[in-house]
Amino acid sequence: MRERIIDNFGRVHNYLRISLTDNCNLRCFYCMPEEEYAFTPHTKLMQVEEIGPLAKLFVDHGVTKIRLTGGEPLVRKDAPEIIRTLSRLPVELTMTTNGIRIDDMLPQIVDAGFSSINISLDTLQPDKFFRITRRDYFDRVRRNIDLLLEKQVQTKLNVVVMKGLNDDEILDFVELTRLYPIEVRFIEFMPFSGNRWSSNQVLTLNEILERIGSAYDIEPIPPKPNDTSKPFAIAGHMGKIAVISTMTAPFCESCNRMRLTADGKLKNCLFSKEETDLLSALRNGEDVLPLIQQSIRSKAESLGGQLTKDFKDIETDSLKNRSMITIGG
Repeated sequence: MRERIIDNFGRVHNYLRISLTDNCNLRCFYCMPEEEYAFTPHTKLMQVEEIGPLAKLFVDHGVTKIRLTGGEPLVRKDAPEIIRTLSRLPVELTMTTNGIRIDDMLPQIVDAGFSSINISLDTLQPDKFFRITRRDYFDRVRRNIDLLLEKQVQTKLNVVVMKGLNDDEILDFVELTRLYPIEVRFIEFMPFSGNRWSSNQVLTLNEILERIGSAYDIEPIPPKPNDTSKPFAIAGHMGKIAVISTMTAPFCESCNRMRLTADGKLKNCLFSKEETDLLSALRNGEDVLPLIQQSIRSKAESLGGQLTKDFKDIETDSLKNRSMITIGG
């Protein structure tokens, strides 16, 4: 293995998240507020023959895990070819998806040997699903979760918790872990461009655990190195729960993540305002590695250098960032 990718705080970056597209077949208000949205033209997206070499470059320099994201990664017509290409690399392959096209892509998912699939699902109520996503796909998503479990693919549910929207369903999600070997990950609501975030919508780590603790005895599980989530077990449950506490208990000191947007820009943090254009450099025949190294060396110590550690003091109007759908999560 060649020189690893390390920032100025000694954090080794071995986890790459690759967004395949900013397109999506849902319209969740906290991710993509506008119904009419100008998606990036296909020619400006990374192509299969570009994603492969870029991913290999990262792997050659220490990346051991790649996650596919979007938008919705499986809406790309060439997603099967991208998945096949990346599955040939000596790397752990994972994906975050809204789950709608799992049934269409199940053979490719199984063949690629994904270590896990994360399904973004913020409600277990069909009518609320429609209000949040503006699309009527709830039943299909639920069936596709069952398909993954039938194929013994490790499945996780990502639940963005918002006060007054879906915080009344926390215990319903926890009950799923009694019935199924899944991990339910409750995520504190985070601010991005255009998602109308406000601090009074955030249900905190402590509040989430209090809700769950009112009905279940939960035991913390020692986290794995670089985990963003705080995992917990419940006696007698097949699955487990976890909380991603970006707003109230961030995990920046152990961050090992890099994000490659669908248009080939490297973000060294989810909240960074700076980006490094790798795709243009690649297309111009330039050496991309120095750009990667420079980007990671310039990474802020925490929260992209933009957010305060007290989320109630965050001024969203002063943030400079993309919308969630154009970052790739």
